[in-house]
Amino acid sequence: MLEFLPKEISEGLDAARRRESSRKSRLRVQVGEAVFPVIRIWQNGFALDGALTPHLRGLVDVYDGSRHIFQCLIIASLVENGDLICDFKSMTKVSDRAALDYERDDHAPVALLPRL
Repeated sequence: MLEFLPKEISEGLDAARRRESSRKSRLRVQVGEAVFPVIRIWQNGFALDGALTPHLRGLVDVYDGSRHIFQCLIIASLVENGDLICDFKSMTKVSDRAALDYERDDHAPVALLPRL
């Protein structure tokens, strides 16, 4: 159906689709002080608005609202149909606790009570 519409109308529909998808998504990418909304995400990458975002490469932080969820190492970014497609080499989940260097026993006491 879109192939029969005038070029201006199809471009307007694409712009509206991008605007609406970036509004719905709480995900955002932060590079230094700059913040860019994520349009969609998949296993090996994510898409950003190509008009708002410069080509990215290197380590970026991904947030869900105000919660830091992971860091990505972007190895390639290219513009495709108005979207900036970023492929990443690694994705590291961010934890709010330090990693344990030992195995925690399931039956270990949670706290010790002092003797009276």
